Amino acid sequence: MTLGPYAAFILGAYGIAALIVTAMVAWVMIDHRRQARALADLEARGVTRRSEQRTGDPRTGEVTP
Repeated sequence: MTLGPYAAFILGAYGIAALIVTAMVAWVMIDHRRQARALADLEARGVTRRSEQRTGDPRTGEVTP
């Protein structure tokens, strides 16, 4: 396969693109682990998600999960 006089540019561009994609995938994986640890820590301390459905009496402030 002949890339001609632009071989260095073409291969360099592919190499840089591969490095950027690899770095972004690694970044997402590391951030996912960090966020999962933070969420587990919050849940261990008793902090719940706002999306959980709770019912209760607004007059007394009693909340039932």
